[in-house]
Amino acid sequence: MPVTQDVFNEDGKFMRKIRSFVRREGRLTKGQEKALEELWPVMGIDFEPKQLDLVALFGREAPVVLEIGFGMGASLVEMAKNAPEKNFIGIEVHSPGVGACLGTAQEAGVTNLKVICHDAVEVLEHMIPNGSLSCLQLFFPDPWHKSRHHKRRIVQPAFAQDIRQKLAIGGVFHMATDWENYAEHMLEVMSAAEGYENTSATGSWVPRPDWRPLTKFEQRGHRLGHGVWDLIFKRVS
Repeated sequence: MPVTQDVFNEDGKFMRKIRSFVRREGRLTKGQEKALEELWPVMGIDFEPKQLDLVALFGREAPVVLEIGFGMGASLVEMAKNAPEKNFIGIEVHSPGVGACLGTAQEAGVTNLKVICHDAVEVLEHMIPNGSLSCLQLFFPDPWHKSRHHKRRIVQPAFAQDIRQKLAIGGVFHMATDWENYAEHMLEVMSAAEGYENTSATGSWVPRPDWRPLTKFEQRGHRLGHGVWDLIFKRVS
């Protein structure tokens, strides 16, 4: 997951930056390389430390959905295809995944999707205007399951507030994980976060919404009896 985070001591003094992702560049297939070369000029967004004009970027005014860490992009492309009335932005640090996403989007005829290959926190801080997102998606982030690595988990109090600034009032932060411990961590952090309301009727998880495609990974997990937890929190102030 392409994220760096600042670490402070108990007195609030900055100590260091830590990564909550492991860079895995991998080797590009010929298809992925071709997709990056041919489609990046059309669908790719180069990182620049200045805010995007989202209306100009997509050529229209529409709700904007941003996904952090889209993997190989199959789910993101399907969502964009199924919701042509919305604009989608995907952030992924893994170049083969970006190439795969571009190729899949072309095959599906998707035109309402842009992708960024860069650190998500820097993109959010410098490129995404405040109050501009209708939805921010974080699906199956690295769980950092060892206790000593929990500080590397992306869902932390400071990150919740960073996201809150980018969401429009009424916009939602949608998370999904197949690690129950991480789901509990997400619930604890977001329930305590100022300015949010849990959309769950039970104050915990929500059923997987129709708009989030069931991945092959999930289907395999269900067959093996593994759980998946969805959480959706709405910005209310």
